[in-house]
Amino acid sequence: MRQAAFEALSARGFFGWWVLGAAMLGMFASGPGQSHTFSVFVGPISADLGVTPASVATAYAAATLVAAFGLPFAGRLTDRYGPRRMMLTVGLLLGLACLFFGAAANLVMLGLGFAMLRFLGQGATMLNCSNLVSQWFDRKRGFAMSLMALGFAGSIAVHPPLGQWLIDNYGWRFAWVVLGLLTWALVLPVFWLIVHDKPEPLGLDPDGAASGPKAGPKGEIPGLTLKEALRTPTFYIVLAGMFSISMLVTVLHFYQVTVFTRAGLDAADAALVFPIAAAVMVAAMPLVGRLMDRIRTRFAFAMALCVQAGSLLMATAVGDFAGAAVFAAIFGLNNAFSMTLFGYIFPRYFGRRHLGSVQGAAQTVIVIGASLGPPLIGFAAEATGGFAGPLQVAALFPLACALVAALFLRTPAPLAEGRPGD
Repeated sequence: MRQAAFEALSARGFFGWWVLGAAMLGMFASGPGQSHTFSVFVGPISADLGVTPASVATAYAAATLVAAFGLPFAGRLTDRYGPRRMMLTVGLLLGLACLFFGAAANLVMLGLGFAMLRFLGQGATMLNCSNLVSQWFDRKRGFAMSLMALGFAGSIAVHPPLGQWLIDNYGWRFAWVVLGLLTWALVLPVFWLIVHDKPEPLGLDPDGAASGPKAGPKGEIPGLTLKEALRTPTFYIVLAGMFSISMLVTVLHFYQVTVFTRAGLDAADAALVFPIAAAVMVAAMPLVGRLMDRIRTRFAFAMALCVQAGSLLMATAVGDFAGAAVFAAIFGLNNAFSMTLFGYIFPRYFGRRHLGSVQGAAQTVIVIGASLGPPLIGFAAEATGGFAGPLQVAALFPLACALVAALFLRTPAPLAEGRPGD
């Protein structure tokens, strides 16, 4: 049946586009493990369990940090078994985690549920989807990654209002039953029937060129092992930049309304920044992807880091809704870069053969950055009496990373031969 599906879909064009569609669906299905979905559940969970919202937030942050340390293991499993098998397993477990979370009776069970959802949804699902698209696209990888990220944008648009509607009509516990069933319906049939891990065994090359059967040894597909990647300066330059983006994007998401209301906006106007930024992000993603495919990677990476710094600085300059709208446009572009970069930059510099291990190790550090950013900026704001100073100082971090990337980022020597440029 899978072979028949492959032949039928291939007759309509390059099969990788169908794989990309499955990855987009997977990114959408990661929603139950993402912050934007949890946001509508904090109040109902706090009231039902008799705990404070701060306690729920603490459990969430601790669970996110714990889940991050499982990602290198998930990456190694992806290299061993392939993203298709992993996504079938992760999709099944993610649905079960939703059911478990909906049955949480105390803060301990809630923390365990958070850890499972964050590891499986925000971690393993995104890791495997980006790995899958990286295997099927090379010259068009930036564009493909930007399209894949539209699935995540769709989750931002659908999961919070869906969750709120389910809470209002059926309660927060039944809402998680529905989210679990929805996850199974979206992930399991599509990944079982349509997805193939790599183009080479099917007689294709990435981007769609026919190449004849390639079911031979793994050595036909280039790539550094994790140990080899760790010996290169490139790995640490990329990791520092991605850590910066993850940490500071999370800061802006977390404190955006607080910063703007302190600057004089009312809460309703401050909240309107989210849909404006989301709309800009969706519009900018394909453009960002095309840009990455057309200019040297180190310059695209440096540009993304400069946009991150611009978002931080603009956040401190907002005094009215017009300023907030300008911030939303910059931040939307910032999100378009950040959502595209992870899947793009690691296969670009470290190849595809051991991509799961390399991305898994990197994503651990990246998620730690997302966990540390809000408390660090929060404590700094308390100490200085406001957010402006800490955010302005924080902008120096991505600017420094941008300068280093533009000057020193290079393809590691084992993969440099035949590459048109960095």
